[in-house]
Amino acid sequence: MLEELKQRVLEANQALVKHGLVILTWGNASGFDREQAMMVIKPSGLAASDLYASDMVVVDKMGKVAEGRLKPSADTSTHLELYKAFDGIAGITHTHSIYATMFAQANLPIPCLGTTHADTFFGDVPVTRLLEKKEVEREYERNTGKIIVELFAGKDPLTMPAALAAGHGPFTWGRSPGEALRNAVALEAVAELAWGTLLLKQDVKRLPEYLMEKHYERKHGSGATYGQNKK
Repeated sequence: MLEELKQRVLEANQALVKHGLVILTWGNASGFDREQAMMVIKPSGLAASDLYASDMVVVDKMGKVAEGRLKPSADTSTHLELYKAFDGIAGITHTHSIYATMFAQANLPIPCLGTTHADTFFGDVPVTRLLEKKEVEREYERNTGKIIVELFAGKDPLTMPAALAAGHGPFTWGRSPGEALRNAVALEAVAELAWGTLLLKQDVKRLPEYLMEKHYERKHGSGATYGQNKK
């Protein structure tokens, strides 16, 4: 079942480690097949380097294991909440990468200070509110997804394919597991740039919107000029 997607999800999990975004087993990647309404996700608590595509776990949209001998990631419910709310996405990553997690722990958004940021994220990368005690005690993982969804009411999650769970860490998403992975790599890079920039100058101004829009649109807009023409 979903053999190709299992391979892509395995590769995304392994690449998170390769790029230094996952330490030990602190993170995961998933993919979603909307036609079959099934998610493939990394098994819980195991190092990606020790896994094969056949070890990936398939769960239905309610989180019930449909295929796999291993227990799925503890973050399964969080991923499912995002897939349920964000129609256009088919891949998610969650890490505790150093710089993005520092912003999450400080309960601060990652400000858009330069064009490197604007190339991928249209504006500040938002941070959720902290979960309330009752939300932690009951359905913690599902509620983590729900507070991310709260941030995007009336907004397009594909123009801002990332969020910081306050006190926790970053989530990114995309149209595929590979795109979600690339957004996780970009997120950590812009978080480090923002952190260093704010050390140099605490009152630095955010990038003007016209410049932010130019850089985002030239890569992602209908008239994008970045990259090669598709034939």
